[in-house]
Amino acid sequence: MFPALRERLKQQAGTLSGGEKQMLALANALVLSPRLLLLNEPSLGLAPNMISEALARIQQLNKDNGVTILIVEQKVREVLNICHRVCCLKLGQLTFDGLPDTLKTDSAKLKAVFL
Repeated sequence: MFPALRERLKQQAGTLSGGEKQMLALANALVLSPRLLLLNEPSLGLAPNMISEALARIQQLNKDNGVTILIVEQKVREVLNICHRVCCLKLGQLTFDGLPDTLKTDSAKLKAVFL
């Protein structure tokens, strides 16, 4: 699933790039074949061109393996393109629970929910 890591098999984890570390962390989590995966800021430390690839792989996990994935992410617009449902919390209160299309098509609602 992570061909870039194959080239780094003999390299210590601490010397990997930010994106490679994220891939390694995800690979580590997948070793146990989880039914639920909790991801906190999976785009953190990734180059902008790697973010869409990483999110596509996360989406593939859900689709191909049936893994339920809960993502906490600040790059909201990118995640809206791969998620099935959105729940937003603000100061511990649920401010939105619904379909991503609702937020993708209504900029005012998106801004209200996330600001």
